[in-house]
Amino acid sequence: MWRKKARNEALGGGETPIFNKLHKEKEVGTPRMGGIIIWASVLLTIFILAFFSDIFPSVATQKLNFLSQNQTWLPLFALFVASVIGLVDDILQVRGGGGGYGGGLALSKRILFVLIMGFVGAYWFYFKLGISFITFPFLGPLELGTLFIPFFMIVMLGTFSGGVIDGLDGLAGGIMAVIFSSYGVIAFFQNQIDLAALCGAIVGGILAFLWFNIPPARFYMSETGMLGLTVTLSIIAFLTNSVAVLPIIALPLVITSLSVIIQYLSKKLRNKKVFIVAPLHHHFEAIGWPAYKVTMRYWVISIVFAVFGMIISVMGIVPFN
Repeated sequence: MWRKKARNEALGGGETPIFNKLHKEKEVGTPRMGGIIIWASVLLTIFILAFFSDIFPSVATQKLNFLSQNQTWLPLFALFVASVIGLVDDILQVRGGGGGYGGGLALSKRILFVLIMGFVGAYWFYFKLGISFITFPFLGPLELGTLFIPFFMIVMLGTFSGGVIDGLDGLAGGIMAVIFSSYGVIAFFQNQIDLAALCGAIVGGILAFLWFNIPPARFYMSETGMLGLTVTLSIIAFLTNSVAVLPIIALPLVITSLSVIIQYLSKKLRNKKVFIVAPLHHHFEAIGWPAYKVTMRYWVISIVFAVFGMIISVMGIVPFN
């Protein structure tokens, strides 16, 4: 049920024989769409708490309700819409339809969707919130004017590209839990309590998923998880005025995305590979590292740089509100 048909796709399409050798049986035999656990649990939690705060109004229930227009509406909307689009992509992959290589939405369609979401988010920040700048730790704000809109879209697209890290049991879940935990702490120190609670709910959903995704994985997060999380992450980075430290906190995503780009450009321009196989975590597998060792070392690196970026942000950035 909901198992992935063979679809191992290089950037730009085409077969990936080394990846097939490493993962063929697991990629085809393991159920997909585990990301539903993450976003469904987040939405269920927030709306149940909001319902109880309305039915049984009190100081306690009001504090538990973190559904607020100025902090959580936009990231929740992004999480839901992006996750549903990812779910459609997953269903099409399972059924072998959609126009993409081996099934699913074509990469160009997914990129177009992310850019549209980025434009909607940028419009909200620029015209509704009056924000047209980014702040660098200890240096201050940099006014972008109308260039804030394309910058926002590029950041969201770049964060989405880091979704290719979803390839080993427990890898993406552990790293995303660390990243959202860091932004939850940043939001808390900026007194954005509702946003911090949302980050906590997302981390809780990821940990619930991770319980069943550690080796051997019982199902994969797939696009319905990674698309929703990466799009939401970029919005939270802007809401906390901490987008400047996003490349530090999310360093594993950056490195993974860069490894694919470097491999692609090297093959096109030099007709040579830089890595045995891209993304980088599969390169480590190809040189003999066990998958669990790759995952654990990525977790360690993720924690170190997330804490580093979090400290820089908390000490050097002033929140919007």
